[in-house]
Amino acid sequence: MIEVLIGSGQVPEYSHPGDAGADLHAAEAVELAPGARATVGTGVSIALPDGFVGFVVPRSGLAAKHGITIVNSPGTVDAGYRGEIRVTLLNTDTSAAYSIAIGDRIAQLIVQPVTRARFIPVERLPGSERGESGFGSTGYSTPSTSIGDRT
Repeated sequence: MIEVLIGSGQVPEYSHPGDAGADLHAAEAVELAPGARATVGTGVSIALPDGFVGFVVPRSGLAAKHGITIVNSPGTVDAGYRGEIRVTLLNTDTSAAYSIAIGDRIAQLIVQPVTRARFIPVERLPGSERGESGFGSTGYSTPSTSIGDRT
């Protein structure tokens, strides 16, 4: 159970049984010009218990249909934070503006347990199969022109 303070927004809610993310709604109207970003209030503040974190993530439909995403995704809501959850949206469409009305679903909130790590300085790290290989080190697949010919 999570305590929710509603300023001018709506209580986060799950659209379907089994959904991982609860919908967050806009508490203000915003016009996102092509390529523009804006921080949009939800009117919602929550009190997460210690040992939990909230992640604010994009809605797949907004991203796929309109190019609307979240700049700092996932946004992190720490257990000690009591302010309004605000979402920094970005319109990735280069030609069309996007209007957000009060009450529109603009993001999802995923609540998860979190483990706190204890960081211990050492002189060297133990080896691993991956080692120091980083970005792109596992390769990628490219679309091919014939069916069944993927690399």
